[in-house]
Amino acid sequence: MDKLDKIYEGKAKIIFETRDPSFVIQHFKDDATAFDSTKKGAILDKGIYNNKISAAIFELLEGKGIKTHFVRQLSDRDMLVRKLNIIPLKVAVRNRAAGSLAKRFGIEEGEILSLPVMEFFYKNDALHDPMINEYHIKAFGLASDEEVDHIKKTSLRVNKILTAFFDNLDIILVDYKLEFGRADDGMVCLADEISPDGCRLWEKKTLKKLDKDRFRLDLGEVEDAYQDVFRRICMGGEC
Repeated sequence: MDKLDKIYEGKAKIIFETRDPSFVIQHFKDDATAFDSTKKGAILDKGIYNNKISAAIFELLEGKGIKTHFVRQLSDRDMLVRKLNIIPLKVAVRNRAAGSLAKRFGIEEGEILSLPVMEFFYKNDALHDPMINEYHIKAFGLASDEEVDHIKKTSLRVNKILTAFFDNLDIILVDYKLEFGRADDGMVCLADEISPDGCRLWEKKTLKKLDKDRFRLDLGEVEDAYQDVFRRICMGGEC
């Protein structure tokens, strides 16, 4: 399917129109940012890895009955997705303490949480994506009660599926973020991407970080980490 005009360009992806108004093309870039874009750079072939990893995970979730925007992979960096009205929420699901959660509560990084912790953030770059709760969501009209309930249930289902999926690859799913959008018929679908950009992934035996934290924290071997996750998921590049 041909790309037409650019609709939107974000930190890691570009969205293009297609001839069918129900679908858009999501193009994955190599650009990398951290700390509210105060740190910028590029990770070689990140866009290729994230596109293929996301496609494989979306296909997995679709097979488990999770509705997503994914239609099919078009090329190394492009996927065809349903056009959604994105709900301005980021949903973080945390299985172990890391990142901002560890800092906010003074918890040692890596501590296993007694149950998954779900947090909502208002998707707004100018405001630095502040944390909000369900009262804010309702008061500001960001999503209906039914939509929030669906998002919560779906996020926890995704957590069960992906925790087991990564465990079979000898990877710990520490935490991750999800985004959702409304289709034309009002159905709320999983959107964006699921990749080492938005997931904390640790090697099970060594606890080596295999995600964007290697870029954030200047740990080195950033490209190798993305490639490692890609190889484990795609079995030597088959996906």
